[in-house]
Amino acid sequence: MADYPTYFDKDALLACARGELFGEGNAQLPAPPMLMMDRITDISGDAGAHGKGHVVAEFDITPDLWFFDCHFPNNPIMPGCLGLDGLWQLTGFNLGWRGWQGRGYALGVGEVKLTGMVRPDRKMLTYKVDFTKAIQTRRLTMGVANGIVEADGEVIYQVTDMKVALSES
Repeated sequence: MADYPTYFDKDALLACARGELFGEGNAQLPAPPMLMMDRITDISGDAGAHGKGHVVAEFDITPDLWFFDCHFPNNPIMPGCLGLDGLWQLTGFNLGWRGWQGRGYALGVGEVKLTGMVRPDRKMLTYKVDFTKAIQTRRLTMGVANGIVEADGEVIYQVTDMKVALSES
């Protein structure tokens, strides 16, 4: 395990987006507006329901977020795919946090259930990623995780078997 903190504020997440946190060519978060979190409040390589690692993060919801104006006009809703992307972002971040090398990319997801919506009156999303596998061999670096997104404490998205890999090529 690399020696990184377990809490990251927005400045640290932006440093990760610039490639400054884990080093050139390694796991990187997207820059705003695609960065889907404001802070990571907890992260591990050996905690969570399966003892394989976890991440908890938060995203502050404000009515002026970019997607509310276009999805949909006069019926503003955060696209569900952005919540899924936030979970993928955090899964890849955890692999970089472990000190594992390579650029992250999503490989897929098993099942996605969307049971609620994010409207402009919501205040905060909480992402919870729980690893079921974290694999590092000579040929493969991959995390497999389940995740949930809560809006103001209500579970609105649930995903299983998210897969994120790191590649050095």
